[in-house]
Amino acid sequence: MGRYTGPVCKLCRREGMKLFLKGARCLGPKCQVEHRAYPPGQHGQGRKKVSDYGQQLREKQKVRRFYSVYERQFRGYYDNAARQRGVTGESMLQQLESRLDNVIFRSGLVASRPQARQLITHRHFLVNGAIVNIPSFQVKPEMVIEVRENSRGTEAFQQAGAIRRAPGWLSVDPVAKRIQMLAVPSREEMDLPETHEQLVVEYYSR
Repeated sequence: MGRYTGPVCKLCRREGMKLFLKGARCLGPKCQVEHRAYPPGQHGQGRKKVSDYGQQLREKQKVRRFYSVYERQFRGYYDNAARQRGVTGESMLQQLESRLDNVIFRSGLVASRPQARQLITHRHFLVNGAIVNIPSFQVKPEMVIEVRENSRGTEAFQQAGAIRRAPGWLSVDPVAKRIQMLAVPSREEMDLPETHEQLVVEYYSR
């Protein structure tokens, strides 16, 4: 699968929820989900009966697009979760929440996951004192994420502040640009509105 380069607002409209792919625009009055809360396309406003498979597919696509990962990556997270003890759906979401790009986004220091990925690949972040430029890097409890000292003067970080409140499983110092993961989030601590991960498990278990 290639990188998606089309209008990302269409992805939000197709899934019927905000995926926060455009940063501040998603929080403002220009959000397309607020103005056109129906799927894109000629038949977007028509009523259509959705099969069980269709519901499973849409849920899988919604979660995958929410975290902005490719299909092959997403299937890998499911396969890893299926081999672990515990609830497969929750384990899969915990892996996705523990991605470095998601942790930085959840901290409130950046406006979107795409922005977090760009800053990571440009080598602006340290994890436990070492440069990490892989957005999918799995952050573990007690790991510390910091902005490199030489990068703090860049425009992106000069304008950065606490854009949103960080969840309880993260400790964030917006002034020092420092994040610490306190624990792996439980399902109740994940901010995933209208998400039914069991449908994703059923999709891959067919």
